[in-house]
Amino acid sequence: MSIGATLPPGPVVPAPVSGERESAPRYVDVAVVGAGPAGLMAAEVLGAAGIAAHVFDAMPSVGRKFLLAGKGGLNLTHAEPIEAFLDRYGTRRAALEPLLRAFGPEALRDWARGLGVETFVGSSQRVFPVDFKAAPLLRAWLHRLRHPGPGGVPVQFHMRRRWLGGLTPAPLGGWRLDFNGPQGLEAVRAAQVVLALGGASWPRLGSDGAWVAWLQAHGVPVAPLRSANCGFDAAGRDGQGWSAHLRERFAGAPLKSVALRLAAPGGVVFERKGEFVLTAHGVEGSLVYAASALLRDAIEAQGQVTFHLNLLPDWPPERVRAEVAHPRGSRSLSSHLKSRLGLDGVKTALLYELCTPSVLHDPDALAQAIQALPVILKAPRPIEEAISTAGGVRFEALDDALMLRSHPGVFCAGEMLDWEAPTGGYLLTACFATGRAAGQGVRARRARGGRASG
Repeated sequence: MSIGATLPPGPVVPAPVSGERESAPRYVDVAVVGAGPAGLMAAEVLGAAGIAAHVFDAMPSVGRKFLLAGKGGLNLTHAEPIEAFLDRYGTRRAALEPLLRAFGPEALRDWARGLGVETFVGSSQRVFPVDFKAAPLLRAWLHRLRHPGPGGVPVQFHMRRRWLGGLTPAPLGGWRLDFNGPQGLEAVRAAQVVLALGGASWPRLGSDGAWVAWLQAHGVPVAPLRSANCGFDAAGRDGQGWSAHLRERFAGAPLKSVALRLAAPGGVVFERKGEFVLTAHGVEGSLVYAASALLRDAIEAQGQVTFHLNLLPDWPPERVRAEVAHPRGSRSLSSHLKSRLGLDGVKTALLYELCTPSVLHDPDALAQAIQALPVILKAPRPIEEAISTAGGVRFEALDDALMLRSHPGVFCAGEMLDWEAPTGGYLLTACFATGRAAGQGVRARRARGGRASG
């Protein structure tokens, strides 16, 4: 199985995979549905404990989104103090805190080291493998899953198996799950089940959110999936989006060394320096992602949201005012702004895009706009384009071991749970931590006798 191959677009074509078993077994001890970080971590916990875990996934190979996340450098976790780290999970901090304290950033780095992958802390406190790559870590992980140490049981993989949503009590005990596989419909009976199906972002990599309706049909409460860590559509000056000139000349241009300030509903104020990218539709990038939950929620509550952009966050206001007011003689305003304040390119273009002529020719108003330019956003980008999703299986439906209260023996983990976090390693850390917790929950239930006979 190639884990470093180019990812194919479009749906998965059911076809046999060399080296994989051609039909799902009639009975499995534990079925793990989803071969992302959460599902693989659950399987690792089980295999190491001598429990046979069978991983099912619709894709031809495992960890597709994980590999994509590492394309520009795998940001595995974050090295900030643990209290600040936990705060990144917002309203779901209380639900995730026990799991993250049990398997947090340091534990995740130790786990990677155990696979032979050393990590380092970057200048932003983000943690990366020393080679920045995801594929070597995944290869080492799969080798350990297939060849565990003494007392372990190899994890078995069943690829190109798309779960069809069946989750019904089996006559002989456990749960029946139906899959569409290379040979057609395959029914599996599992004593226990771990669902790690992801959210709905990047559906071509396997996480399409189809499970939401299926679980709701089985009475499982699920919060609607929404875009998270996403870009936004801008209203522009006339409410119709960016002008053709801005789209054609500056789409894809980065806005560096800027600051974003947002006064969100409820009195929350977000203010941070960083960078983002101007897109044909609006804005996206790290600084926007950091504020995306607040921006999205404000749009949902108000129909639109305005943030203020400081194009010169390191300049005191009085200096900006003085430079703008300096006599420019015969020079154009653009030349004046470039020579006196160093503003040019996309920053100057955005000023012209969003400021009226009266503001551009009033030194006081222009100086204020340079450090507090109102940018109106009207909608988040579609969920298919988002880095991650918010919403999912509500924690109220789960016990402390992440087992569905309404379905004894069925556990949930990863992004399909109702939580969100910004980029920066927080997403992966929580997926690993919840996958580990679900695997431990299965193991503990088995030890108590909560399993079906084969």
